[in-house]
Amino acid sequence: MRSLVKKILPSNFVYKIYTAKTKLDFLLIKFFSKNNFLSSLYYLIFSREFDREHRAVLLGRKVYKASLDAQVGSAALLRRNIHRLEKGLIMQPRRAYFGEAYIQETVSCYNDCKKSKAAGEDELKWAHDVLQHYFECVTDTKKISLAKADFIIDALDTTNKCIPYTQSERPKLSIDYDELNTLFKRRRSVRWFEQKEVPEDLIKKAVNAATYAPSACNRQPYKFVVLRDENKATEVAKYAMGTTGFAENIPCLIAIVGDLSAYPAERDRHVIYIDSSLAAMQLMLAFETLELSTCPINWPDVEEREQLISKKLNLEYHERVVMLMAVGYPQEEGGIAYSQKKKNDLLVKDL
Repeated sequence: MRSLVKKILPSNFVYKIYTAKTKLDFLLIKFFSKNNFLSSLYYLIFSREFDREHRAVLLGRKVYKASLDAQVGSAALLRRNIHRLEKGLIMQPRRAYFGEAYIQETVSCYNDCKKSKAAGEDELKWAHDVLQHYFECVTDTKKISLAKADFIIDALDTTNKCIPYTQSERPKLSIDYDELNTLFKRRRSVRWFEQKEVPEDLIKKAVNAATYAPSACNRQPYKFVVLRDENKATEVAKYAMGTTGFAENIPCLIAIVGDLSAYPAERDRHVIYIDSSLAAMQLMLAFETLELSTCPINWPDVEEREQLISKKLNLEYHERVVMLMAVGYPQEEGGIAYSQKKKNDLLVKDL
């Protein structure tokens, strides 16, 4: 539509319209930004930029509620509550009993997942071991005793318990700060790749390393949609802004997708972006150690592009693309932007 207007109207007239629109928009923003109510009114009347987020959050809550009745795949509620129990178990000093408000809910969710085989074996074992450890450690109360009686104890592997452990049991470091800093310096945004296929096993290996990134209550509300076909990778990369000139050179593209169905309330709607980004950074570093380079690609919140990528990747409405990531073997003579970084004197503010 904009291009059509530019063709029909003289350029100076188009500029005057644009200038007038900009001034009007600023006046509207100046007035409607005075309080929350007016701000909401502005986005109801003058801009619909948040429509998709509103509906996606509501649909996410709907799917979350439905998942409580019929568990499918990884159980967000189970992961959250088991992690809450873990935090209680490592508390200093540990209370004689805790978790009464949600222990029955947790046991019921675990039993349902076990019967329906909705969750993976690793997830079920972790939940089982933590629940068993919890019941062994806490003092019985009426609510805890009832939940304990409902808990289905399984004859799982007892030699490798998935329960909280001490600081001294963490893996020993074999690298120092300077070596780690070298990895950080080496990881730069690469846009020029060799036309070589990225092996599937290396992608899975890097993803396994990325899953160690922290996430709120260990829900890990994201997935990695991998496009290893060069033509598909190029097509989807072009949906994003800022890929002109190098989209055709991407041998593999990963869409990092956040899942709003992991949360029952609006307050957590931004966690998908935080958790996905934490995992994405570790994914890029893992790829670097496997001799693969990456380029994170900003994903714009533009409705037309959201529709394109959602259809192409077969996403649910409550699933939102957080970013795209190009992956491949770097060209030895390919250029890399210097991209000067801010130093601590600009970034650190002491209070």
